[in-house]
Amino acid sequence: MNAGTITIGATTEQDRAIAVITMAFSDDPIVRWVFPQPHQYLTYWPPFVRDFGGRAFENGTAHHAEPFCGVALWLPPGVGPDEEAMAGLLEECIPASSQGEIFAFLEKMGPFHPAQPHWYLPLMGVDPTKRGQGNGSALIQYALTSCDQQGVLAYLEATSPRNKALYERHGFEETGVIQAGSSPPMWPMVRKPQRI
Repeated sequence: MNAGTITIGATTEQDRAIAVITMAFSDDPIVRWVFPQPHQYLTYWPPFVRDFGGRAFENGTAHHAEPFCGVALWLPPGVGPDEEAMAGLLEECIPASSQGEIFAFLEKMGPFHPAQPHWYLPLMGVDPTKRGQGNGSALIQYALTSCDQQGVLAYLEATSPRNKALYERHGFEETGVIQAGSSPPMWPMVRKPQRI
């Protein structure tokens, strides 16, 4: 484990953070189900990241493992993704024949979000060349320390068995399965605050 130092990302560093997320999700089952073609993925995934997790920069809750080998975009209680912008982007880039399944999948996500105040991790990724070095764990633990100090739940959706196992090691518990049509499964997960 040689995880780097965790740093709060500045608004001016969005492009660097989104580049890391883009590299990290290039083989993600859910993301590549939505954006299956390489050109489509590279064109539309970066603006989707900005709509999905970009408010973390505005709130000072974007974290990166130095030297920008991993990024976590956390949304604090009361802050959510820009759902209107996300829907507009998907309508623009997804063929009409696929939109029904994709929007059905996204609609299933909402009911799993906890009703009480919670920290939400829409996106976290590590540069594929830096995986297995503790960067993901360091990013998670950095944020969970704050969750525990505040006594607030943490919530996320695991998009692959690999990252589901990582989150389980940090105390997250599966609360169901999200799937629609031909989609791969995605697992909503919650972690109760731990006593310090």
